[in-house]
Amino acid sequence: MHLMMPATLCVLYFGLGTAFAAESQLPSDVTRYVDGREACDHFREEFPDPPDKKRMREIEREIRKLCTGTDKKLEKLKRKYARNEAVLKRLNEFDEKIEAPARKAPL
Repeated sequence: MHLMMPATLCVLYFGLGTAFAAESQLPSDVTRYVDGREACDHFREEFPDPPDKKRMREIEREIRKLCTGTDKKLEKLKRKYARNEAVLKRLNEFDEKIEAPARKAPL
């Protein structure tokens, strides 16, 4: 049992280290997008239990702040880096359409 703990930590350390190294090799605009989009996705998946109106307002505010414009930005980055497999692999991890369609004003 005691020998398994260091081995497990070693595997986690090197596995995460590889992921961090790959992330650090991405262009800065992609890294900024990934960071913001992961924060956006965090709030999209958060639902307070039991339902808490105050917390829901906070979550909705963060979603508006962090998620607005991400669909267009993702599309733009995919076009910009269409020939970069590493970038596309990372960007393809995200859903393409997460924003609600814009509401049209009544006639």
